[in-house]
Amino acid sequence: MKDQLPKLAIIFENKHWLAVNKIPKLSVERSPYGEPTIESLVFDHISQSYKNPYVGIIHRLDRVTTGVLLFAKRKSTLRKINEQFRNREVKKTYLAIVENAPSKSKDTLVNFLWKDRAHKKGRVSPTKIKGSVECTLSYEVIGQNEFGHLLEVKPVTGKFHQIRVQLSHIGCPILGDEKYGATKHVSPNSVALHAWKLSFTNPTTETPINLMAPLQENVWWKGFEEILDLKDKK
Repeated sequence: MKDQLPKLAIIFENKHWLAVNKIPKLSVERSPYGEPTIESLVFDHISQSYKNPYVGIIHRLDRVTTGVLLFAKRKSTLRKINEQFRNREVKKTYLAIVENAPSKSKDTLVNFLWKDRAHKKGRVSPTKIKGSVECTLSYEVIGQNEFGHLLEVKPVTGKFHQIRVQLSHIGCPILGDEKYGATKHVSPNSVALHAWKLSFTNPTTETPINLMAPLQENVWWKGFEEILDLKDKK
């Protein structure tokens, strides 16, 4: 049965933490329904080297999102990297293909977001209301193909569905994200949103860590390889 499990794509690993390139369609956290999750795959992987391994989820990505995802192998590591996230010392860069071109080629979006639990969606409020939080991201249009416009997105905050909500709010839903207004379907439980890069400080050596997750092999990313290669070298 385990031979049929999805393969875990490891970007980096040491005895304190590991980074994986999350595949779409799988949730991050363990499921009570017995389906495989990224957490369960990481647990199985670490179990090959350690008995009763500790697996700490450092941050999360939506089920439909791909890209860099961190796990801690020790509680002390989880605590130290989580502190960097709380202090906004972690730099995150996403790639998103949106159906429509933004009115500006680059911009910073600031919105008040709140979680609509009944519909499991994020919502935008024009002003601060009870339960809303201020969310900020910047974006830049860096390419275009037959499927849409490629945006490099850098969120300052990291709230529920933030990128998906804020881009949809300016009339630019992410390709495949029908929950937030996309008209084109790409694949079940998958949208064109990828956590491309993540930078933080290694908690054990105090040295900078810069991680990059290769794109999934999906047709909608085709044609962007050269653009991203040039961006990666900057």
